[in-house]
Amino acid sequence: MNSKSLVTALPKSSEPLALDWTTVAFLAVMHGLALLAPWFFSWSALGVALFLHWLFGGIGICLGYHRLLSHRSFQVPKWLEYTIATLGALSIQGSPLAWVGGHRQHHAHTEDIDKDPYSARRGFWWSHMLWLIYRRPEFFDRESYSKNAPDLAKQPFYRWLDRYFLVLQVPLAILLYGLGGWSFVLYGIVVRSVLLWHSTWLVNSAAHAWGYRTFDVDDGSRNLWWVSLLTYGEGWHNNHHAYPHVAKSGWRWWEIDTTWWAIQVLKGLGLAKKIVRNPMLDKSI
Repeated sequence: MNSKSLVTALPKSSEPLALDWTTVAFLAVMHGLALLAPWFFSWSALGVALFLHWLFGGIGICLGYHRLLSHRSFQVPKWLEYTIATLGALSIQGSPLAWVGGHRQHHAHTEDIDKDPYSARRGFWWSHMLWLIYRRPEFFDRESYSKNAPDLAKQPFYRWLDRYFLVLQVPLAILLYGLGGWSFVLYGIVVRSVLLWHSTWLVNSAAHAWGYRTFDVDDGSRNLWWVSLLTYGEGWHNNHHAYPHVAKSGWRWWEIDTTWWAIQVLKGLGLAKKIVRNPMLDKSI
C-alpha cells in the first residue's frame, strides 16, 4: 500500500482563503502564555518540557503518526499502535486521522499549490504555519481527510480520537499540576507544545528551502541537519521523499536518526516487525 493509492483526488476550494479566527486565537494564546515561562522557570519544569517533547513528538508524532501510521514502514501489536497514537494525540497536533490524511495528501501531491496542504511553493511561512490558520475545507473537513486514511477511519478508536483528542489535555494537566504545580503545567503543556509545533513545522518549511539533496526527486525536499536534531531524524527530508516508506530516514553515518533508534529498540523487544529498510540493502526484515 502506498501513499498515492491511499489518497483520493480532492477538488480545489471554490472559496477565497479566510482566516480561521478560532485557530488564530488558540495559537496566539498558547504563544502568549509561553512568554510567561521565565517567571515559572525551574530546571525540573524544563526537564518535563524536554521529556514530553521527546515522548509526544519523537515517539508520538515522528515514530507514531509519521513512520508507523502514515507510511506503515513497520508494524507493532495493535495495543502498542493505539498507545503510540495516543501519545501523538497528546502533542496537540491534531488527531491521528487528520494528521495522517493530510500527510498522505502531501506526499501524493508534493508542492502542488492546490493539492498539497502545506505546499512549499506558496512560500516559507505558508508551509510553516499559515496553512493552519487559512484552513481550506478540502483538507480540514473530516470527510475529506478520512478519505485519505481509510485504514484508520474504519477503526472506532481512531474515530473517537478524532473527536476528543483535545480532552486528553485535561488529565495531563491534572497530573502535571499534582507533580509540580503551575510551572509543570506551563512547561509541560504550553512551552512543550509551542516548541514541538515549530519543530514539526520546520520539516515542512525549512527542509524544503535549505540543505543538501542526495536524491533527484521531483520536489524541493532537502536534508537539513539542524532540523533533524530538533525532530528526531525527520530533517533528512530528501531521503524520506525519495523513499517515503523506508523506516530509516538517516542513511549516511552522520545522519543521526533517533526515531530509527527507537524502532530498533522495539525490534529488539520483539514488538516491531516487517520493518521496511533501505532498498539499496534489502527490502524488509
